[in-house]
Amino acid sequence: MKKVEELLSEIVVTERKGAVVNEVSGVESDSRQVKADYLFVAVRGVSVDGHTFIPQAIAQGARVVVCEEFPSELADGVMYVKVDDSSIAFGLLASAWYGNPSRELTLVGVTGTNGKTTTATLLYEMFRSFGHKTGLLSTVCNYIDTVKVPATHTTPDPLHLHRLLREMVDAGCDYAFMEVSSHSAAQHRIAGLDFNGAIFTNLTRDHIDYHKTVEAYLKAKKSFFDGLPKGAFALTNIDDKAGMVMLQNTRAEKHTYSLRTMADFKARIIESRMDGMSLEINGKEVEVRFVGRFNAYNLLAVYGATCLLGQDPDEVLRKMSLLVPVAGRFQTLHSSRGYTVIVDYAHTPDALNNVLNTIHGVLEGKGHIITVVGAGGNRDKGKRPMMAREAVNLSDRVILTSDNPRFENPNDILNDMVAGLDAEQRRKALLQVDRREAIRMATQFAQPGDVILIAGKGHEDYQEIEGVKHHFDDKEEVEKLFAEEQA
Repeated sequence: MKKVEELLSEIVVTERKGAVVNEVSGVESDSRQVKADYLFVAVRGVSVDGHTFIPQAIAQGARVVVCEEFPSELADGVMYVKVDDSSIAFGLLASAWYGNPSRELTLVGVTGTNGKTTTATLLYEMFRSFGHKTGLLSTVCNYIDTVKVPATHTTPDPLHLHRLLREMVDAGCDYAFMEVSSHSAAQHRIAGLDFNGAIFTNLTRDHIDYHKTVEAYLKAKKSFFDGLPKGAFALTNIDDKAGMVMLQNTRAEKHTYSLRTMADFKARIIESRMDGMSLEINGKEVEVRFVGRFNAYNLLAVYGATCLLGQDPDEVLRKMSLLVPVAGRFQTLHSSRGYTVIVDYAHTPDALNNVLNTIHGVLEGKGHIITVVGAGGNRDKGKRPMMAREAVNLSDRVILTSDNPRFENPNDILNDMVAGLDAEQRRKALLQVDRREAIRMATQFAQPGDVILIAGKGHEDYQEIEGVKHHFDDKEEVEKLFAEEQA
């Protein structure tokens, strides 16, 4: 049991009604999970309004209801608390319920369209290499020091999020790194978190199905920086046109990184190969096992943040040389027949452009590029033709296939992609709705020296079809085909 007044201590309450309740046994925003003597928060969601479920929550045993509007009829024995924004209140309540764990950690968030997972994961690996117990909250997986916890969302719901942070603190972690999605910022899922730093990677078209406009998408990212406390750091990519926008209203200490111009943290690519590259960072050279300009940005963000968190710059570079790529991010596999397969999560036009240009830079015209790519169902339809154009313009052959069709007909998704191609471009594209068969076709076309890019799913080990997740892993499919080639 926890005292109600302690839970509400950091929340602006505009009005109270009903009974006086001193203690509650839990906090919940899902009425189905409410138990006896719980505090229920009525959150207005994207598709449902928690206020509708106040009677159900009370029937389940809720004694305190936090809401934006009082119901027309008040139940006996229930305390009603009115706030301006119940989603913000939920984050603060979740934090208070778990003892405000983010205040006991050095917590750094990473936001942007591309590079969040790589940057957050490499920071996690970096600080573990410095001997710190460290937590990670990412799209691929969550970690409580070395304990792996499956991830369901880029940024979990507040209760799950603060519970994980509490478990990190209890496990002895002193650092935690997390991806901060635009959805979580817009929905105030990060309310109640005490950040010590924030990193902005880049901003390109994504999640327009949710945010409706690129401006609203940018605003959601910026709100994360606007909410940083004085004393935290804000590290931004000033080569991105949205980079300086992130710093406009932040109270945090402002820092920049760049591959093009003067910045606090500056890098250039000296040499690039299929298995790594040479970088110069702030005047010193380092060999890394990563490929591509986009990874140079990710590594520079990692370097900058690690230095800002007090580590010695020379030691940071030494440890950076030992880091390895994140699963499904430019993951390279070599066939005994002499061609290379790259599995990458690229699922936006810009990410696809980055990866394909990186492959071109390494190949230098000495091999062909075969791209296997699709687009997700029930998501931003506007990027489908754009992705098809990027793939065709930067590849010698393209096989358009299924990604996660979800509740859409996969053939309709492919038709949306093909609609972005002119007659000449269509001659370079094949349609194969079966992703397994599309990958097989690509390996049959490949000759020694060629590169196959399998884009869109990266680390994912499933395909979502009609609401059901079926096991499917791009890397596994490639390894099976490699085994057949050697049989």
